[in-house]
Amino acid sequence: MQLKYLRTLLDGQEQLNRIAGLSWSPNHQKLAVATADRHILLFDDAGERRDKFSTKPSNSANGKNSYVIRGLAFSPDSTKLAVGQSDNIVYVYKLGESWNDKKVICNKFPQANAVTALTWLSTGAIIAGLDDGKVRALHCKSNKSQSLYAADSICIALASNTKGTGFLSGHNDCTIIRYFITDDGNESSGRLVQHPVPPFALAWLQGGFCAGGCDQKIVFYDTVGRPLRTFDYTRNDREITVASASPNGQAVAFGSYDKIRIFTWSPRLSDWNESATKEINYFYTVTCVQWRRDGARLAISSVTGAVILFESVLKRTIWQDKFELIFVAPSQLLVKSLQEPSEQMTIESQLGLEIDDVRIMGKDNYLVARTEDSMILCDLTRNLVSEVPWTTSGRHEKFYFENPNVCLIFNVGELSLVVYGENTILGSVRTEFVNPHVISVRLNERGNIKNNKKLAFLLDAKTICIVDLINQVIIGQVNHETKIDWIELSETAHKLLYRDKKLRLILIDIYTGKKQTLLSNISFVQWVPQSDVVVAQNNNNLAIWYNIDLPEHVTLMAIRGDVIEVIRDAGRTVVLSQEGPAEHTYQLDEGLVEFGTAVNDSDFGRAIHFLETLGDNPAAKAMWHNLAVIAIEDGNLRVAQRCYAALGNVSKAYYLNEMIQEADKFEETTGTPGIMCPKVRAKLALLGSDLRTAERTFLEQGDIEAALEMYKKLRMWDEAVSLAERRGYGGLQMLKEQQMEFLLTTEQEEKAGQVLEEQGEPEKAVKLYLKANKPARAARLAMKTLQLMDDQQLMLKITEGLVNYELYEMAGDIALKLSRPEAAMGLYRKGGAYARALDLARQVAPDDVTSLEEEWGDWLVVRKQLDASINHFIEAGATRKALEAAVGAKQWRKAVQIAKVLDEPEEIQRHALGLSKHLAFAGDVDGAEDLLVRANMYKEAIELLNRNGKWERAYAIGEKYLQAEEMHDLFVNLAAALEEQGKYRDAEKVLLAVNEPDLAIAMYKRRELYDSMIRLVERFHKDLLDITHLHLARQLESRGKFKIAEVHFIASGDWKSAVHMYCSSGRWEDGYRVAKQKGTDGASNQVAYMWAKSMPIESAVRLLNKLALLDTAVGFACDSGQFGFAMDLCRLSGKSTDEVHMKIAMSLEDEGKFEEAEAEFIKANKPKEAILMYTHAGDWKAALNVAESHLPEAVNDILVGQASAALDTGNYPDYEALLLRAQRPDLIIDHYKNEGMFDQALLIAEEHYPSAMNDLRRLQAQEQRRNNEHNDASRTYLQKAAEFAKREEFRKAAECLMQINSTNTEDATTVERALIRAAEICNQFLEGKDAIEVATQLGPRLLQTKQIGPAAQLYLAADMPKDAVEVFIRAEQWSKARRLAKELDPELMAYVEQQQKSRLKTEGNVEQLADIDIMSALDMLAEQGQWARCLDKAKEVNDAIVHKYVALYAAQLIREGDCLAALNLYLTHGTPPIDANFNIYTRIATDCFALREEQAKDDQWRNLRDYLFQLLKSLQSSEHAQSQIVHNVEQFLLISHFYAVRSACRPVQSLQPIATRISIALLRYTDIIPVDKGFYEAGIDLRNAGREAEAFVMLNHYLDVCEAIEEGSGHLVDHADLAATDFPSSVPLPIDIHMKNDPNLHEEVREWVLAISMDQQVDQVLPTDDRGLYESALAQDEQPCILSAYPVRVRQPVTFQSSNRQANRDVWSKFTVALKMSPGSKVADIIAFVEKWNGQANYSMH
Repeated sequence: MQLKYLRTLLDGQEQLNRIAGLSWSPNHQKLAVATADRHILLFDDAGERRDKFSTKPSNSANGKNSYVIRGLAFSPDSTKLAVGQSDNIVYVYKLGESWNDKKVICNKFPQANAVTALTWLSTGAIIAGLDDGKVRALHCKSNKSQSLYAADSICIALASNTKGTGFLSGHNDCTIIRYFITDDGNESSGRLVQHPVPPFALAWLQGGFCAGGCDQKIVFYDTVGRPLRTFDYTRNDREITVASASPNGQAVAFGSYDKIRIFTWSPRLSDWNESATKEINYFYTVTCVQWRRDGARLAISSVTGAVILFESVLKRTIWQDKFELIFVAPSQLLVKSLQEPSEQMTIESQLGLEIDDVRIMGKDNYLVARTEDSMILCDLTRNLVSEVPWTTSGRHEKFYFENPNVCLIFNVGELSLVVYGENTILGSVRTEFVNPHVISVRLNERGNIKNNKKLAFLLDAKTICIVDLINQVIIGQVNHETKIDWIELSETAHKLLYRDKKLRLILIDIYTGKKQTLLSNISFVQWVPQSDVVVAQNNNNLAIWYNIDLPEHVTLMAIRGDVIEVIRDAGRTVVLSQEGPAEHTYQLDEGLVEFGTAVNDSDFGRAIHFLETLGDNPAAKAMWHNLAVIAIEDGNLRVAQRCYAALGNVSKAYYLNEMIQEADKFEETTGTPGIMCPKVRAKLALLGSDLRTAERTFLEQGDIEAALEMYKKLRMWDEAVSLAERRGYGGLQMLKEQQMEFLLTTEQEEKAGQVLEEQGEPEKAVKLYLKANKPARAARLAMKTLQLMDDQQLMLKITEGLVNYELYEMAGDIALKLSRPEAAMGLYRKGGAYARALDLARQVAPDDVTSLEEEWGDWLVVRKQLDASINHFIEAGATRKALEAAVGAKQWRKAVQIAKVLDEPEEIQRHALGLSKHLAFAGDVDGAEDLLVRANMYKEAIELLNRNGKWERAYAIGEKYLQAEEMHDLFVNLAAALEEQGKYRDAEKVLLAVNEPDLAIAMYKRRELYDSMIRLVERFHKDLLDITHLHLARQLESRGKFKIAEVHFIASGDWKSAVHMYCSSGRWEDGYRVAKQKGTDGASNQVAYMWAKSMPIESAVRLLNKLALLDTAVGFACDSGQFGFAMDLCRLSGKSTDEVHMKIAMSLEDEGKFEEAEAEFIKANKPKEAILMYTHAGDWKAALNVAESHLPEAVNDILVGQASAALDTGNYPDYEALLLRAQRPDLIIDHYKNEGMFDQALLIAEEHYPSAMNDLRRLQAQEQRRNNEHNDASRTYLQKAAEFAKREEFRKAAECLMQINSTNTEDATTVERALIRAAEICNQFLEGKDAIEVATQLGPRLLQTKQIGPAAQLYLAADMPKDAVEVFIRAEQWSKARRLAKELDPELMAYVEQQQKSRLKTEGNVEQLADIDIMSALDMLAEQGQWARCLDKAKEVNDAIVHKYVALYAAQLIREGDCLAALNLYLTHGTPPIDANFNIYTRIATDCFALREEQAKDDQWRNLRDYLFQLLKSLQSSEHAQSQIVHNVEQFLLISHFYAVRSACRPVQSLQPIATRISIALLRYTDIIPVDKGFYEAGIDLRNAGREAEAFVMLNHYLDVCEAIEEGSGHLVDHADLAATDFPSSVPLPIDIHMKNDPNLHEEVREWVLAISMDQQVDQVLPTDDRGLYESALAQDEQPCILSAYPVRVRQPVTFQSSNRQANRDVWSKFTVALKMSPGSKVADIIAFVEKWNGQANYSMH
């Protein structure tokens, strides 16, 4: 424990100023300090001084300084303060509850000697120790005192125990005495111990006490005075002056000089330890130590007048910022609310155990704490604490605090109950159901008698168990057929209510066990607090049972919303209900509620007073009756008399008056309460019809005459005679005679005969029976008496009487006994006793047995005993009758057995259908089929088999007995019905049975069951599987179902479309996954590149690094010309840019920008590539410049290349000069040698390469020899060409060379060289016409040999630029073609681009085409039907292009009849105000208006409305704001809005009449919507609403319109019946009728109209209102309601802030109510759109 300094209350003085006393009030609010100057100072809890008053001497004559204060003590209620003084008196001051209350002396206790010590026990007595050694008890109530005991020495210290039931006194002779004010069985009063020194410091602790004194030692003793431990401070301390125990007795504070020592009890060590020492310099001797009652504060005072306040805590914690938990001892803590700091509660373990776990639960109203062996439960709101034994169980308990009186603890299947404030477990039961709704506890509630503690809980889901918690016995068990979800006992625990899962409310009387169902469909139920009244909610009604004993008397009250609570407070009982955000209250009849409470509390006067105020009320009568029964049970006769008088039951009131008089007389004579009078008790028993109790009461008094007289008065002679016989009554014979006389006098001959029969006089008895018209009794008696059977006359009378009363069987018995079998048989048959008749016939007339059996069966059929008649018909051989009886009796098995015997199909057919249904239900489908087939009912047999899934068998029967077409239609219709029922697999089986797999595939497609669809396609149309997958994937993609679409794309092998789908929708990760898993090498890299391209550059770098594709992405960027992106990637990733510069240079090279390309090559450190670029372009000078500047070693290579170029053109001088400059004469020699030009080779060798001379001469000689040997034609042509060239006949030379081909030489190289040489000659020497003609012939041959460059050069030399460009086009060298065209003729550029576009279109290469001509690419995508890709590409251009292709797509969808898709398209991409689109906008609206209501999807009308609203807004903000299209769109918007409102009204019951109104009002727009559709929908809605006359007019007009459509002329439509409407008479006729796809409905309408036209009771005209118009018609200046479309005719319509439109107030009110009642409906969307369109509604609900 720690002592924390809080504040100094009083400062010490420089002289002696001893504080005489300290005392804390038990409520912790006040601290009283007695000063040396005899004043009392009062401080509050915070240490602020709040009051001061002076004390007075016992004798004022002695003066104010004649005494000192010796002790202070607060009363247990904290309102009084006792002051002990040295002038032999104890004053008790009344302080009051507030600081401002006046302080007065309320008690004075003079003593014989000076008071030396004082304490006030919590049991009420003040204990005072006196100077003479006496210890006295002072009692404030009686203002008296008494001596408890006297010691031999002055009392120097007093210490009370923690319970306040006893105290210790310490005396100057070192004696310590214990005394108990109340008896404590564990310890005794008396002298405990002789302490070594006077015990000035004395404290009573838990488990013992301690003392200290001037020997500087502190000794701890056990309860019997044995020393436990001694603490010796003789070396470093002075005398111990004062001690004080903490309130829980687990800590003690000792004061000495300048020091406070704290000792605490350790439960774990079971020992006392010094836990804290506080030294206070210059404090001097401690005079008083006082703990606050909660143990959290310690006040000490000194001899100098100082008072200091300490906080004594072990630890403190904050619980969820709501409570502060202060541990003042191991077993004690304080709970302090942080919201209400004044609220504080002390919690302490009564067992002294250490508290180690504290939790605040139950909405912060309850606290649960644990110790090692117990659990502490606290009600923080009522300051109630319970500590119960509790073993450690893993701390998995669940606590329920719903009951304010008891805590429910559930642990491992056991439910324990602990009452707040009690330290025992009330009870425990085993259950698995711990929901508070299925547990009910009642504990002595409503002032009921004690020990009424009941628990109701669930044993299992269907069984309630009721336990008496006092006796721990089960007093009831209720079994129910369904699960129970709520139970609750009444407050008196004599009734139990429970509700099951079917929402039925059942009442159980616990004492009688009677069960009664009160009401069904219960959503809320509760007992009214402090009464036996029950409140329950049934739908929109509140059911109230003011008298639950009469549950049939229920009061019903209409309410709104859902009941949430019943509150009874301040004389009012109200029911709270909640309807959306609004709350409603309904007040109950408090008088009726109060009556039940009064009766339960036996306050009959209050109950009668209340009932008298009700007057003549049915409920009052029930309560008068209930009160009467209770009063009689309670023995209150006068109350019962008043109740019966109020009920008008005069006889009972008079009878009770007699009882009251007898009771009063008995009470006057005996002095015993009148209810104890035997006559009164007997009459009470009679009043309750308890004759046995009344008899027993009379007999107990020995008054048998009274008992007999009672029975005689009640005409109960048998009971009287029986009592007389049992008791041996002397007047028994006379009593019997009186009985007989009474019976005969009252004409009770039957009873008299019964008495005579019992007395053994049968003959007289028979005569009396006959006289009483009881022949049956006479016959039975006669047949038992033989001598009577011989009396023929008597038997004749008996028989005659039996026949008269139609007792034929008994008459037959008599006839049989008289040996008359024929008569007996006739009587038996007449009386229906056929069993007796058959038995007799078998003996006397066997031939009649069969007819008797059939007759018996007929007799049973007449009496509806069909099942009993079956066997009789079978016995009689009447098989047909047996079958009819079996069917009528629903004895199906017997009927089937009988039917199997019959061979007549007509007979079987009558019952075959019913029998087959039974057999099928019983599982014998084969038997049912056989029966129907035998009855020639083949269709029924097929339907039966189909219903039971036996499609193949049904198909076999159909093939055998039905025509093929009929069977096909039957099965297809069956499949359609199964489809509507959702039985798709069954429908599939049916369709497959008739070989219609395509219909099954179509069904699955309609139902979007694509897996099953694919399964059938794979099975029956495997060749179409890929196409089907692709089609489904496209469809799913358009609906946004990408995952499923992906599956189908992959299945079709088109993984690229799956990737494109994901990328187009921004789902790059999925696109990358598909490309990586299913794509070709590099596909995923391309997707990753596109993904990165769509991201900010930093994110792109991170992504590419994560995927390890940074280098690849840079390459892609460069290849696609995205060089800036590539540079950014390199820059942010720290990668070298050489490769990017290289790619830039190559791109510039392709574009012909050689100088820029050169710079990029140099930046990429690739001068060699720059050189190659120039060499390829033939710019040898630039190549040499680069080489000389950046790569000198390449100069020679460039010269060699330039030489080769010169050679190609035949420029041999340049060729030789360049190679010689490059120091490569060997190359010249090799070329001449290869060309056979040995002379030129020898010239070069001789001058520049002498070492090759010999070889050249040798080779020249060989070549000459070979030419001489092989002189072929090609050589001839070559020689001729050389000769022509020498003669400068260059055209002939070229033509000779062109003659060389595969026909005259086998060497392709020779041909190629010859053609090239011819081209060179043409290039160098021919011009004009010659050049053109030669080029025309030579160019194609060069192209055939892949000589692209020479061919182009040839055409250029011949001045044929277009042909030169065409060469590169054919070779698909587009960059060279463009560069050449640009150089030659810019007009050729268009030709090149046109050719490239055509080629790309032919190849389907959209991506490259888009790079060249985006519009062409878009057109191509549109032509291919790839609209999604087309629109995505168009978005990259601009919005105008997007809307162009949106319009094209929409036009195509409209042509295909899919106006909804076109609508969704414009909802997605917007509706720009473009003139060209106006027809499309109009067509979408009109096509949607023409859709059937069944075809429209859920959101179609809302989408159409939003589309038109969006269009209207865009038009109004454009230059078309005043055009006709705006007016048209406004009309379309209004119509679509009405359709949307109607669609929203359909599902809401309360708004369905408004939907009908809208259908009628829409007819005024039949010049826009299809006229036949409008009249059809209006007529159907009117017919469904029961308005047949109006429905007839509408549907009849519909039929006229349909005929006009079929005839193609509108003149056939008669508009006369619609004269009172505003429906347009001249409207365009649709091309097709609205119901063309459903002729059955059309025919059904036709038949209905025909039937109504024949009904004279239906007025076949439209009704009119006070305007002379039909109700929906708009008169002049009237406008339609924006919600119902009907005219707005109310005075105060609902208006809107932004438009002139209006709404009928009642319609708007219905919509607002529906919005609250059906929050999940579309009503909210309608209201929101109306206010969005027209502004906020000016409406308030009244």
